[in-house]
Amino acid sequence: MRYFLTLLLLGQIIMAATIQYIETNGLKIPLIYEEDKRLPLATMQFTFTNAGSITDTDKAGLAKMSARVMNEGTKKLGSYAFAEQLESQAIHISASTGAETFVLEVGSLTENFDVALGYFASLLADPNFTEDALSKVKTTTIGALSRKENDFDYIASNELKSILFKGTPLANPSSGTVESIESIELKDIKSFIQKNLISSKLIVILGGDVDIEAVKEKAAQIISTLYKGRSEEVVNYEVVENAKDSVLLKETEQAYVYFGSPYNMKADDEEYYKARVATYILGTGGFGSRLMEEIRVKRGLAYSAYARVSVTKSSSYMTGYLQTKLESMEEAKATVKEVIAKFVKKGVTQEELDQTKKFLLGSEPLRVETMNQRLNRTFMEYYKGQELGHSQIELQKIESLTLKDLNKFITKHKEILDLSFAIVTK
Repeated sequence: MRYFLTLLLLGQIIMAATIQYIETNGLKIPLIYEEDKRLPLATMQFTFTNAGSITDTDKAGLAKMSARVMNEGTKKLGSYAFAEQLESQAIHISASTGAETFVLEVGSLTENFDVALGYFASLLADPNFTEDALSKVKTTTIGALSRKENDFDYIASNELKSILFKGTPLANPSSGTVESIESIELKDIKSFIQKNLISSKLIVILGGDVDIEAVKEKAAQIISTLYKGRSEEVVNYEVVENAKDSVLLKETEQAYVYFGSPYNMKADDEEYYKARVATYILGTGGFGSRLMEEIRVKRGLAYSAYARVSVTKSSSYMTGYLQTKLESMEEAKATVKEVIAKFVKKGVTQEELDQTKKFLLGSEPLRVETMNQRLNRTFMEYYKGQELGHSQIELQKIESLTLKDLNKFITKHKEILDLSFAIVTK
């Protein structure tokens, strides 16, 4: 209980993010806000949901390419002049994507934030949608993809996703392929932005030393220039039912073994905290994990072995990886299956549970020490439909978790035994 009490007191001090709303165009746009006056800085994000790489149904890499073109400044100023003006005033503006989100971010010193918002508005109103900008972005992207031809971790990881999510957008590399990037035209970029950067998909995140009411007013003006559009639920893609192995032959001195399986859980599942504890013991906890203990410490098959669970609105699955000697590949693969099978059948020990609680609760302050971490946590709580402060409640549940309940949970998730493998070897 002492860990939870410490964290509860910590939470009362730092969990200051609140949910407010910006009303414009008949919409109430959620605003996640945290005041922080320790430094004269301000940051704002326009986060568009259901607008990331899961929308790349026709051309892989379109979402990321659209973000890269948005990073090329305005059509009026061009890439170089726009960047030069931002730099001269210590303003940062960037676009990025995740699997489910498209994010536009602006940050600056508090005294320059009004000016920064002006540049932010001009970028949304007049992005550099020109053939020159697209050509530049395509050249750098294709160059980066070409350099990954010998990145066997990248190749094995993408191959595993193509197996687990065959026939869905998640099967494609989020950065695209050389062929898909070459096929992207300016009209594709424009169509993506028009369809996805819309006010009905928007969540605003704001933090720092700002006049909240003044920023809300300016943000409302910017939002009013966006298409209203229509928000849709994120499509959930399930892992394929039949496990499969894929072996890719390359000129390599090591075998790259990637594995994955279904994990039956929803993004807002009340038992997710049990998955955190279980996965830490199985493969996320470094030298203390089951996979590391068996694969490195006892058998010397690899320098490291790792497993984690990803649970989002669009997917839920377990993945892991290791590198091993070419001649040890089959033994390493068999050991992964053996360790996971024993884990599901017999569960964990009281000592493993105690050590995991100690780490997860004791390291919590490191996960909320910056304003951006706290804002992101509040965003995820809101995005998943959870109450504000859910992460603190989850820590209390971890602190109270019994061995019996954890092992019951572990043995229930037999689907992780349906392992698919993607292996790069010689």
